[in-house]
Amino acid sequence: MMSQISSALSDFFFEYETPRQVLVRNRRVGVVCRLIQLGVLAYIIGWVFIYEKGYQSTDIAVSSVFTKMKGVGYTNIEGRERVWDVADYVFPPQGDSSFVVMTNYIITEGQKMGKCPELHGKHNCSSHADCEGGSFKRTGHGQMTGVCLNATKTCEVLAWCPVEDDGDVPNPPMLMSAENYTLFIKNSVTFPLFGVSRSNLVENIDTAYISKCLYDPTNAPLCPIFRLGDIVKLSGFKFETIARVGGAIGIVVDWTCNLDVDVKHCIPKYTFHGLYGNAAETDQTRASVGYNFRYAKHYLEDNEQKRTLLKVFGIRFDIIVQSLARKFDIIPTLTAIGSGVGIFGVATVVCDLVLLYLLPKREFYKNMKFKYTDPHVQPDSESLRIETSVYYTFEANARQVQGTGQSNDPDSEACSTETEVCKK
Repeated sequence: MMSQISSALSDFFFEYETPRQVLVRNRRVGVVCRLIQLGVLAYIIGWVFIYEKGYQSTDIAVSSVFTKMKGVGYTNIEGRERVWDVADYVFPPQGDSSFVVMTNYIITEGQKMGKCPELHGKHNCSSHADCEGGSFKRTGHGQMTGVCLNATKTCEVLAWCPVEDDGDVPNPPMLMSAENYTLFIKNSVTFPLFGVSRSNLVENIDTAYISKCLYDPTNAPLCPIFRLGDIVKLSGFKFETIARVGGAIGIVVDWTCNLDVDVKHCIPKYTFHGLYGNAAETDQTRASVGYNFRYAKHYLEDNEQKRTLLKVFGIRFDIIVQSLARKFDIIPTLTAIGSGVGIFGVATVVCDLVLLYLLPKREFYKNMKFKYTDPHVQPDSESLRIETSVYYTFEANARQVQGTGQSNDPDSEACSTETEVCKK
C-alpha cells in the first residue's frame, strides 16, 4: 500500500505530460491556419493595442467649472434709453456651468394686485355662467371672479394687473448686441488614479495673453474667452434666429490625455453643439419653439406693492466636461496579450474541422489524430512496436513523396502515404 502511494506521488511530482501532436503536410490547411493566425495577430496589434490602447489603464476626471460674462447691451424703446449690464442679462449671476443670457424680452411694467379682464382668447365669455367664480384656467393669468365683462367679452380675474400680453415677440431681438458679449470659462480637472491635475489655463496662457485673446478654432484654440456670436455660429445656429425666441447650446470641454508623454500635452479641446433651437430654420410649425422664462422685480410705490414682469427669451449655455486619461499599466497589458494568445486557438479549431470533416481523406486524418483503445484489452509490447513502425513508415513515405514531387495535390500526398501504410 505504501509503495503504491509512493509511486503515485513520484509520478505526480516528477513526470510531465504533453499532448500528442500530428504534423499534417497539407498546403491548403496550412494556408488557412496561417491566414487565421495573421488575422488574429492583426486584431491584437491593430485593434487591441493601437486603436483601443489595451496596454493602458484609464481614469475619468473630477472637474469644476465657473464662468464670467462681459459686455454691455443698449435698448431704446419709444425714446426710453437703457443700458443692460451683466447683472441684468445673466441668470443665475453666480457663474455656474449652466446659465442663460437674455437676448430678447417682453416687459410689463407697473403691475399691481387687483381685478382686471383676462386677455382675449384666454377665456372668452358671453355671460356670467361662462366664468365660474373661484376657478382657474391652466393658460389664464389668475382666479376668475364669476363676472363676464361686456367690454372685452372675457372673464374678470383676480391677478397682477394689467395682465401680460406676450402674443407679439419683438423682431428683431431687443438685445442683438449680445452677439458681441464675451464668455470666460475656467475649468480645472483632476485624475485621481494618476494624481494629475490640469487647468484650461495651460502653460502658455498668462494674464497678458488672456487680456487680448479671443477663441478661434485655428488661430487661438486654447484661448478661454469666447465671443457669443462665434459660439452660436460654430454650433450651427444663426444668431438672429436663436436670439429672438431662445434656445440651448452645449459647450464641450474635452480632456483626452495620454499621460505616457509629457503632461503639458494634456490640453483641452472645445466643441460646440446646438442642443435646442431651429438651426436649419425649416421647422416653422413646431410647438413651443425656443427657450423662455419669467421673472419679476417687486417694489413699493405709494405704499402699494407693485412689480415689473419680464418674459425673458435667451440662450441657455451648458458647459459639459468630458475626460479620459490613459497611462501604461502592466496588468491590462498582460491581460490583452493573454486574451490574444487564447484567440490563436481559433486557428487550430478551424483547421481541425477542415481536416476531419471537409477534406476527401478525412477518415485517414481521423485515424492519425485519434488513438482508439479498448480498456478491457491490455496492449502487449509487440503491438506497440508494430504501431510505432507503422507511424515511422508513414512519415518516411510522406517525406519521400514530397521530395520526389510526384504530385502537386496536397491530398494526393496523403493518399499515397495512406496506401503505403495499408500495404504495411
